[in-house]
Amino acid sequence: MAYNINCKRMNVSAKNREAGEKVLSVFDIITMAGAIATFLFGMTTMTKGLEKVSSGRLESILEKLTNNVFKGVLLGALITAIIHSSATTTVMCVGFVNAGIMHLEQTVGIIMGANIGTTITAQILRLASISSDSNPILAMLQPSVLGPVLAVVGIIFYMFITGGRKKNVGEILLGMGLLFIGMNSMTAAVSGLQNEPWLADLFAAVSNPLLGMLVGAALTALLQSSTAFTGILLALSTTGAVTFGAAIPMILGQNIGTTVTALISSTGASKNAKRTALIHLFFNLFGSLFFLVVLYAGNAMLHFSFWGNAVDMGGIANFHLLFNLICTALLLPFRKALVRLAEWLVPGDKEEIETSSILDERFLVSPSMALEKAHEAVVQMGTLAKTNFKRSGELLKSFDEKTMERLEESEETIDKLETSLDNYLVRLSNRSLSPGDSSKVSELLHTLSDFERIGDYVVNVAECAQAMRERDLEFSEQAGFEMQTLLSAVGQILDLTLACYTQRNVVLAKKVEPLEEVIDLMRDELRGRHIERLKMGECTIEVGTQFLELLINLERVADHCSNIAMYILREEAHAGDPVLENSHLYLHTLHEGGIDANFDQLYSDYKSQYFDVLQDFESHREIPPMFQGEPERG
Repeated sequence: MAYNINCKRMNVSAKNREAGEKVLSVFDIITMAGAIATFLFGMTTMTKGLEKVSSGRLESILEKLTNNVFKGVLLGALITAIIHSSATTTVMCVGFVNAGIMHLEQTVGIIMGANIGTTITAQILRLASISSDSNPILAMLQPSVLGPVLAVVGIIFYMFITGGRKKNVGEILLGMGLLFIGMNSMTAAVSGLQNEPWLADLFAAVSNPLLGMLVGAALTALLQSSTAFTGILLALSTTGAVTFGAAIPMILGQNIGTTVTALISSTGASKNAKRTALIHLFFNLFGSLFFLVVLYAGNAMLHFSFWGNAVDMGGIANFHLLFNLICTALLLPFRKALVRLAEWLVPGDKEEIETSSILDERFLVSPSMALEKAHEAVVQMGTLAKTNFKRSGELLKSFDEKTMERLEESEETIDKLETSLDNYLVRLSNRSLSPGDSSKVSELLHTLSDFERIGDYVVNVAECAQAMRERDLEFSEQAGFEMQTLLSAVGQILDLTLACYTQRNVVLAKKVEPLEEVIDLMRDELRGRHIERLKMGECTIEVGTQFLELLINLERVADHCSNIAMYILREEAHAGDPVLENSHLYLHTLHEGGIDANFDQLYSDYKSQYFDVLQDFESHREIPPMFQGEPERG
């Protein structure tokens, strides 16, 4: 019997060739490969453009999500529908959990919603199957028309219109246009397959539920996109060779295959991040198996009339949507059981404190979010440097080995953060970034370098304190008072700098430079005084060397604080502002005086607070707390 069927198919194929009907050729295969490439590139381009336009707002919504699981489902569906990638949404969830930003339970609703949101692409692509003969509006929505229109408008925005986010909008439109063009080309390329008997044999084979699921899962995992696989299946459905019985197991399988991205992403991450990826797998796996059992059991008993019929684009898109809606409704009440199962498979205290860096690689899929996390890491560097500065002051007062050890540990953390941030930002800069994001990367690289240098100079201050302890040296009463005053001024400029950078506050940033100028004035004054004490024999060479070394390091801390404040001023400056044009000229103009009344007033206030105090040592003769004791004279 099988022989007779094959003979009939061969005869049909031969008759079709004799009749001149189109069959699959080498050129069709090449066209189809190019169409798939265009489709995938269009989808990637559109997703990147949407992420740039979002500027982190979509991710921030996820990050600040409440514990309401129903809101999580809606937000997961909405965000995935916007960025057209459930894998991206899920990977972001893995990253948030790994960084300790989101709780494991919060991700369940988002993951379920993401599976619903990813069906929007299939619903858009199915427009090709809607008849448009009598409706001009529907005719315009056909991929063959809409694709070129969107691509033309997109390329105009992308190449010829500058300013604002118009280039990003052009990237979105261009990507969407290529998506439709690729879909239309795939449909045209596979049209000849309807006359190929091997295609019917292939889909008859994948009608086996387990084999069909395996094929769908494997191809989706290979493409790293359920949307891409769905697009290919939609194109193949136009041949009429794809039946409901063949399409359903492959659609179920692609929902399992799409979890591979999150599973790979969780490799080497925290336990809760691994649990998040497993929850994604469990939801899709259990839902697919449930549908498989119900549908095949139902078909065995009721013999569905549609089972052997050819499925069209609308049938595939609708089943994909229906599957995810029903799975969410069925499994949402069991969300806590999914969490417990994941915790059981990845054992460990669920309340354990994760030590993972906030520089999670998963955030690189969204440049805006990656930049935000990089900024947080730079702030962390600054906070550690500020803490170390306070410790160095304590060491000058009374040297303590444990305090020195903590300072060195923090400095090691600062160095590691610098290395991690450098690598992270370099990897980020290799991605497609908007001009604003590229500028932000440059600013972050400069700022982290400044904070790292501040940390180094603070260590030098601590080492001076250590050297004085080892050599049994102490400052004179006057030198101790002078150093205490300078430490107070540098402590304030470091506080202002960290606050202005953390808050990106221009008002605070403008308070840094006048204080830095006063610190320069104090350095020159104190250096001159100490040299005079050395000449007069009132201080030993060893003590004088440490004093001058401290002056150099503290003044350089202030210099780097000035650099960081200038980054904030340049970023927030309006076009035409001298800060934006030439920062060196701007600083020189400020230092000349009489140009900026606010700067002059702040400079006068800081000068009275710190420098003028140095001129009247006798009235402030009380020994500073950090220098109490019997100082060595000489």
